[in-house]
This record gives sequence, C-alpha cells and structure tokens, in this order.
Amino acid sequence: MENAHAPYELSLDVLPEDIDQLNHVNNVVYLRWVQEAAIAHWTAKASREAQEALFWVVVRHEIDYKRPALPGDAIIARTWVGPASQRTFERNTEILRAGDRTLLARARTLWCPMDLRTGRPTHVSDEVRAAFSVEPAAGI
Repeated sequence: MENAHAPYELSLDVLPEDIDQLNHVNNVVYLRWVQEAAIAHWTAKASREAQEALFWVVVRHEIDYKRPALPGDAIIARTWVGPASQRTFERNTEILRAGDRTLLARARTLWCPMDLRTGRPTHVSDEVRAAFSVEPAAGI
C-alpha cells in the first residue's frame, strides 16, 4: 500500500449549480468537496484489497469558512491524514483557490471504517492504519 501521509490534491471546478443566492459557492458544496477529496485520496493510495474490504463513513465534520469561492474559480482540495483512535480516523482538508492558493476553507473530519461485506464498523489492518493515520502529537 502506498504511503498516504503526504498531502493529496484534487482539482475541482465551481459549477453553476454550486452558486447560491449570495453569488458564491454554497457552504454545503465545501463539504461535498471535502468528501470528494477523501474518496479520491483513498482510491489513489489504498491497496485494491483494502478498497474491496472497507468503505468509510463520516461521523463528524468541523469546517471553518475563510473566504468565498466564486463563479469561475478553479479549486484545489488538499487533504491529508491525521491521528486515529480505535474506530475513528482524522482527515484534514484545505479548500484553496487554484489561481493564488488562497485558503477558502479548512475542515477536520472524522471517518469510521466500515466492513464492505457486513456494513458495520470494523477494525482496519495494520497496513491501512500505518498508511492512513499518523501518531498523535506529544501531549495530545
């Protein structure tokens, strides 16, 4: 399994349907981008065996909106893994405007691994844990 610790970047475009009545990207779209980046990262870096055994569900989103994304913007969703507990894996994501890499939003999301066969929460292999989590910082 390829090491997934390095930030992974996904290019996205602002679509007409992403724009709300304030003429900027609706806040719900940022969450969609967070999810799309996480799925793309997993698909790109996880082994085929892991992808055939697991899927992930969100158990918590925290998002800070910094600046609006606007019609015509190209977006980069930059994501990387954080610490994991027994059943939750932290993922961090920054939403950036591609042209100048201005930070538009920052998200911290907790994901739970699920067994694809049973649909229930499951433990992951040591290989998945090593690739998709980091040791917590000292004192945390």
